[in-house]
Amino acid sequence: MSGAGQGAVAALVVSHDGARWLPVVIDGLRAQTRAPDHVVCVDTGSRDEGPDLLEAAFGAVRSAPAGTSYPEAVRLGLAEAGDAEWLWLLHDDSTPAPDALEQLLSAAEAHPEADLLGPKLREWPSLRRLLEVGVTISGTGRRETGLERGEYDQGQHDDVRRVLAVNSAGMLVRREVFEALGGFDDHLPVFGNDLDLGWRAAAAGHTTLVVPQAVVFHAEAAHRGVRRTPLTGRHTHFQERRAALFTLLANSPGWTLPLQAVRLTLGTVLRTLGFLLVRSPGEALDELAALVSLRPRTILGARRSRTAGADVRPLLAPWWLPYRHGLDVVGGVVAAAGNQAADVAERRRIAAAERDPESFAARRTVEEDDVLEADSGWVARFLSNPVAVVLALVVLVSVVGARAAFGPVTGGALSPAPEGVGDWWRLHLESWHPLGAGTAVPAPPYLLPMALLGTLLGGSATAAVSALLLLAVPVSLWGAWRLLRLIGRLVSPRGLPRWLLLWGAVVYGLVPATSGAWGQGRLGVVAAVVVLPWLAHAAVGFADPAPDRRWRAAWRSGVLLALLVAFAPVAWLLALVLAALGVAAAARLVPDAARERSAWGPPALALGLPVVLLLPWWLPAVQHRAAEGLLLGAGRLPAPMPDGLDVLAGRLGGLGAPTWVGLLVVVLALVALWPRPTRIPVLICWLLAAVTALLTLVLSWVTLDVAGGSTPASVAVLVVVLQGALVTAVVLGALGAVELRRGASAPLPAPWRAGVVALAVVASLVPLVGLGWFAGGEHRLAAEDAAGIPAYMVQSAAQAPERGILVLTGSVRDGVDYVVRRGDGVTVGEDEVLGLSPRDTDLTALVRRAVSEPDDELATDLSERGIEYVVLPAPADGDVASVLDAAAGLVQASAEDRDTRAWRVSREPAADALDGPGSWLRPVLLLVQLAGLAVALVQCAPTRGASRTEGSRR
Repeated sequence: MSGAGQGAVAALVVSHDGARWLPVVIDGLRAQTRAPDHVVCVDTGSRDEGPDLLEAAFGAVRSAPAGTSYPEAVRLGLAEAGDAEWLWLLHDDSTPAPDALEQLLSAAEAHPEADLLGPKLREWPSLRRLLEVGVTISGTGRRETGLERGEYDQGQHDDVRRVLAVNSAGMLVRREVFEALGGFDDHLPVFGNDLDLGWRAAAAGHTTLVVPQAVVFHAEAAHRGVRRTPLTGRHTHFQERRAALFTLLANSPGWTLPLQAVRLTLGTVLRTLGFLLVRSPGEALDELAALVSLRPRTILGARRSRTAGADVRPLLAPWWLPYRHGLDVVGGVVAAAGNQAADVAERRRIAAAERDPESFAARRTVEEDDVLEADSGWVARFLSNPVAVVLALVVLVSVVGARAAFGPVTGGALSPAPEGVGDWWRLHLESWHPLGAGTAVPAPPYLLPMALLGTLLGGSATAAVSALLLLAVPVSLWGAWRLLRLIGRLVSPRGLPRWLLLWGAVVYGLVPATSGAWGQGRLGVVAAVVVLPWLAHAAVGFADPAPDRRWRAAWRSGVLLALLVAFAPVAWLLALVLAALGVAAAARLVPDAARERSAWGPPALALGLPVVLLLPWWLPAVQHRAAEGLLLGAGRLPAPMPDGLDVLAGRLGGLGAPTWVGLLVVVLALVALWPRPTRIPVLICWLLAAVTALLTLVLSWVTLDVAGGSTPASVAVLVVVLQGALVTAVVLGALGAVELRRGASAPLPAPWRAGVVALAVVASLVPLVGLGWFAGGEHRLAAEDAAGIPAYMVQSAAQAPERGILVLTGSVRDGVDYVVRRGDGVTVGEDEVLGLSPRDTDLTALVRRAVSEPDDELATDLSERGIEYVVLPAPADGDVASVLDAAAGLVQASAEDRDTRAWRVSREPAADALDGPGSWLRPVLLLVQLAGLAVALVQCAPTRGASRTEGSRR
C-alpha cells in the first residue's frame, strides 16, 4: 500500500495497549474502498500484543516510550509518511466504515477550500449511537457536539458543513497545513488537541468540514476509563478539564482574557461544589488541580505562538448554552433526589412479579402522567384531563383565598416582616440582640430558611412571608399527591386511582387553611403542613433493602426533619417516639436484621441531624434560660391550645373550617378499617394517629412560664400530623374497597350501593366545604399592625436601637405592664426572642418607680437604659398619666390619638445603652451548623456519574 505525491494519503495509527480493538481496526483499514497509500504505525510502550498485530498487518512499527504524548507520537509517524499530501489519523480504538476514506476524499475534492475534514463518529460497540458530527467549545470549556445524550443516527445530521473542529479519530488533514500550524500542541498530551488544532486552523483562515457520509466507530477507551495510560492514570477528568481551560485561555481574543480567566476561576469553584454535591470528590479535586496546574507563563507562551486572524466566534457555541446545561444538571439532580422513594415501590413491584409471574404486578404498567397523546396540543390534553382541570381550579381558588397575603401582612400570631432580609441575617448571626432591654436569647431557628428564601426573592422579607402563605396550599397539595401515590404503590401494585389521589391531596393541601393556622397567621404551622409530606416521602426510603439507600434516605429525612423542627420544635419529640417504636417493632419482627447498624443507624442519623443543624438555637436557648422555646412554635405567644374535639377535627381553635367537616374525616377513617385488603396499612395509620394523640394529651398538661406570663406547649404540629394520618387512612381504605370490587364477580347489592354513594357524598363534602370556606373565610391578617404609637417616635426609634420607646399598659389598680419598642417595631423572629427573654429585674424596678414614686434620677436612669420616649396608649390610665406628668425629666409629647399620652425623656439616650457581652461560642456554633449543612446536603444528593465532556474524545 505504498505511494506518494499529489493526492496520496498516509494513514497514521497510534497505539497503546489496544490489542482488544486492533483486529477490528486492521480489518477496517484493509476493507477501505479507497485504500490509503501508506500506513504508518506508532506504538507508545504497549504491554500487550498490539505491536505484533500491527507489524503483521502493515510492516515495521515505530516504537516510543510509554510516556510519549499523542502530539509527539503523531510527529514521529509524520516522519515516516513520505511526501503524502493528506494525513489520515486513526486511534487504536477507532475503526472506519469501508467507504470512510473515499467519502472524505470526495468531500475534499468537492470543497477544495477544506484543509481539515472529519467523519461522523458513532459509538463502538453500539454502532448506531452518535458521538460527534463536528465539535465546538463553550465559554466554560464544555465540549459541545450539538447532540442529545444517546442520540441515534437516523441521517438527521448528514449535511456537510463547516465546524470549528473534528475529532482526531478519523481526521483527514492536509500535511502542509498540519505542519504549518505546528501540529498538535505539546501542552495537550492526551485530550483537547483536536479542538485546539481546529481553533488555530480557523484563526489562520483554514476551513474545517465535517463529512457525515464518512463514518468512524470510536470506543473512547481513555475517556470512558476503559484504558489507563501513564499520562492519565486515574485522573482522566483532570486531563480533560486542563485541556479545556488551556484551549480557551490560549486561543481566546486578548481583550477577553481577563474576563475569561475570572469566569473560568469562578466556574471551577461552582463545578467543584457541584461535584461535591453529587458526591464525586475525586473529580472535584481534579477541577481545582486543573486550574492550579495552568501557569500564566505557559498560557502567555502558547498565545504568542498562535496566529490572530480570522474571526472564529461564529464557530463557537452560543453564549447561553452553559446556562442551559446548568439548569439541566440541577433538574437532573433534583429529579434523581426525588425519585429515590419511588424506586422503593418499583422494586417491591418487581419483587412481587418475580414471586408470582401471573400477578398484576408482573404486567408492564404505564404511568397515566406519562402517556403521550398524539396529534394533540397541551391545551387539548389539559382540557380533556378532568383531574388536571380540577387541580388547576383548586390551586386558583386557593390563591384567591390567600389574597390577603399579597403584599405586607401581619395580625394574629404573625408579626410584621422586617424591611429587608438583612435584619433576619443579622438576628441569626448575633449573639446579643439590641431588643427590649437587650438579650442573649438566640434567634428562632426558622429565620435561617426564611432568610434564604427572602434572599432568593430579591432580599425582601415581606416577599418570603407572602410566598409561604400564598404557596402553602399548592405545595402541600403537591407533596401530598407524591406521598399518597408512593404509598399506594407500596400497598398495591396497581397503585391508587387518580380520583383517590385527587381527594387525599386536596383535603391535606387545605389543612393550612381549614385548621385555622393560616387565618391566625401561624407561620410555623403553615410551614409544617408544607414540609410534612415531603419528609414522609423521604422517610419511606428507610424501607429500602439496600443499606446505602437507607443511609441516603436518612440524610434526606434528617435535613427535612431539621427544617420541620425549625418551624415546629415539638415535631422532634414525635419523631423520636415514632423512631423508637419503629426500631422496637423491627427488633421484634426481624431480630437478626435489627442488630445491624444499617437497620437502626439511619433513623438515629435522621434524629441526630436536627440536633447538629439547629445547634446555634437550642444550646444558647438552654444556656440563657429560654429552654421553653423547645416546646413552642413560631409566632407570637400564647400558643394555641385546642380541646379534644378540635384535635380530632384538625382544628386549632377559632378561624378554622367548621368542626363537623373535620369530624367527617374521622368517621371516614373509621369506615376505612372495614376493607380487608388494606386493613393492615390503615391500622398503621391509626397507630400513628393514636401515638400522636397521646403525645398531644401529655403536652396539653405542660404549662410554660415566659416573660409575658404563661403559655401551653405548642401541639399544633401534632394536630397536623394526626390529620395527615387520618386522611391517609381514608385513602387507603378506599383503595381496599376498590380492590375488593375488582376481585368480585357478583354485582354489589342495592343497600351496599346506597351506602357507597352516601360515603362518596360525605367524602366529597370535605374538600368542597373546605375550599369554599377558605375562599371566603375570615382571618386576622391585615396590611399593617396597629401599634398606637406616634409616627414621629417610630421614625426616631428606627434611627438607632438606643432610641427606644417605653410602652406602658394597664392601670395602677390592675397593675402596669410594659414593653420596650426599638427600631421599626417587633418583627417576625424578634417577637419570639422577646417573648422568651427573662424579665430584666432592674428595668422592672425602674418602671415601678416611674409610675409610683418618680425621683430626680428617673430621666438619667431611663436614658442609660436606652429610653427616649414613654407612651401610655389609649385608653390611658389617669392615675399613671398624672404621676408621669409630675415626674422630673419627662416632657409631655404630642400624640395623634387624644386618649394616648406620651412623654419625651429630657436627656439624650446613651449610645452604649444596649451594648452587651460578646460570645466566642456563637461563631463556633454557626461554623458547626454550616459544616453540618454542607455535609448533609452533599450526602442527600444522588450519586451521579459525572459527564466528562471537556477535552477530546480519545
